Amino acid sequence: MLGLIGVPSSAGAHGPGQEKAPAALRNAGLLGALREAGLELEDLGDLPVTRFQPDPANRKRQSQPQVIAVARQVADRVAAAVERDLVPLVLGGDCSITLGVVAGLLRGQPDLGLMYFDGDADMTTPETTHSGIFDSMGVSHLIGKGDPEVARLGPSFPLLPAERITLFGFQPYEVEPNEQRLLEASGIARYPVTSMGDRPLERAAEALARLEERARAIAVHFDVDVMDSAEIPLANWPHYGALSLGDAMRCLRVFVGTPKLAALVVTEINPDHDPDGLLVAQFVDAFADALRPVAAARR
Repeated sequence: MLGLIGVPSSAGAHGPGQEKAPAALRNAGLLGALREAGLELEDLGDLPVTRFQPDPANRKRQSQPQVIAVARQVADRVAAAVERDLVPLVLGGDCSITLGVVAGLLRGQPDLGLMYFDGDADMTTPETTHSGIFDSMGVSHLIGKGDPEVARLGPSFPLLPAERITLFGFQPYEVEPNEQRLLEASGIARYPVTSMGDRPLERAAEALARLEERARAIAVHFDVDVMDSAEIPLANWPHYGALSLGDAMRCLRVFVGTPKLAALVVTEINPDHDPDGLLVAQFVDAFADALRPVAAARR
């Protein structure tokens, strides 16, 4: 059974908007769509709203106390769900919430792996960042780089070894030179969108099989900016030349079909980009359909 947790936070983002995503998804009928797809679901409610605020006094570590506070709340809520044998479905919120999800899962599952299905590599650090936002630093902090307090959110340090992280779908032109150097030195498995051609599903299956060999449980981080903004401009930050909506959802279906699924995190939806709610409704329908393997696996 899934345990739905809303994290209405834009604490680690470039600006406000993403804190509205859990409510927008609920209003668009997400719970009903998931149940119609055959999923058993318990709604565990939402955490308190944390809205983006600029932090000019900390240019390289924007809103660090708020990011940490939200991540700790997420970790507690995720750990409580797992104790009840629920698979957390976490609705963000910006990408920094995945640090909290991983920290919470690690309390009961030390051999965790992460499929980071995202349009970015998210490997800047406070030392290399231009913006200072933690939204673009998630993976670097997972492997122990960057801000010490953020990197030590969980019961282990680093939170995850590089060999149990897979980056899938990122756009290489978005990766800055310092990010690229850290990425190459880390040994993290990498599947950029430019490597997929007309074979994204085969690449998804390959990436999942590789991660399954290295981890006993797998969390899936799904940032909607992995989808082409020319087709579905729902993400907080636009990405072009990315996966189509259809291919992204088919790849997601592969990832959530693993029998090792420990959690699924959805990030970066900004309802301010969708005043009529049409894109969110389109996303809900496609997302619920992509999660059908979860229902099948638990019958």
